[in-house]
Amino acid sequence: MGLIDSLKARFASSGSSFNSVINVESRFERMRTSAVGTMSAFFVARDREKDRVVGVKLLDIEKHDLFEARFKGLGKPGEGEIAMGMKHPRVVETYEAGVTTKGQPIIVMEYIEGPSLQHIIVNKHEELVRGRRLMLIREMAEAIQYVHSKGFIHRDICPRNFICLPDMSGIKLIDFGLTIPATAPYMAPGNRTGTPLYMSPEIVRRRHTDQRVDLFSFGVTCFCLCSFKHPWQGDEVNGRAALYHDTTAPTDLLEYCPAIDPRLARSIMSALNPKVEERTATIDQFLQSIRLVKTEF
Repeated sequence: MGLIDSLKARFASSGSSFNSVINVESRFERMRTSAVGTMSAFFVARDREKDRVVGVKLLDIEKHDLFEARFKGLGKPGEGEIAMGMKHPRVVETYEAGVTTKGQPIIVMEYIEGPSLQHIIVNKHEELVRGRRLMLIREMAEAIQYVHSKGFIHRDICPRNFICLPDMSGIKLIDFGLTIPATAPYMAPGNRTGTPLYMSPEIVRRRHTDQRVDLFSFGVTCFCLCSFKHPWQGDEVNGRAALYHDTTAPTDLLEYCPAIDPRLARSIMSALNPKVEERTATIDQFLQSIRLVKTEF
């Protein structure tokens, strides 16, 4: 069996998306490295074949296989396959998915020049979001609404995974590395993955999950966007931080942002309710709850 055939067989058996074998060095002219995460590396490049600037995500083989092994035998679609199926104005477009000539999973996607929401929040760039927060919140909700309508749970909703357009006229959701189908086998207790500061209590406590985990993470993201503070403000920023989410009460958003429309504040606080049975049930319900809010913040 040749290299390409063996790569096809390997990733097909693991449930991963496989479209092509990509020679990274010959095809892409690297412009800069944008991020290195726990499970992947991302760089900006000129695609010589398509003559366009793209984002290239290279997944860590060992960590990729370890994550996918949790769902062995379930026929789980891989990150590339999920991302390729997401076609929406509020979601970054994925152009291609496959493996490199070294056997590393690779995803080629639309590149957006603007800042991440994480960059804006951490650096408190009020000038970038003033008068735009309501619009950004609605567009984030629409992105999640689309993912949920496709039958998935994103499972890593956080400011790092929202990229703003260069002129701050909109925002797009990225990264389907932890995304799973919203079906019973994938929602069983035990899958403890995500970004700790935005992780719902039911994930932290290894309980049954559903699409409401995204509502919690979205609510915390909105709270941080509005206030540049976390609802459970503390010194912990590692995995232990998530343990506070159901052991202490969150700060009311109105305490930090008295000028915000109370209806928007209530909707955000409902979305991040640690008690899943009292949390906003669906992202559609959240959008409905803020439909009459007009004043930008």
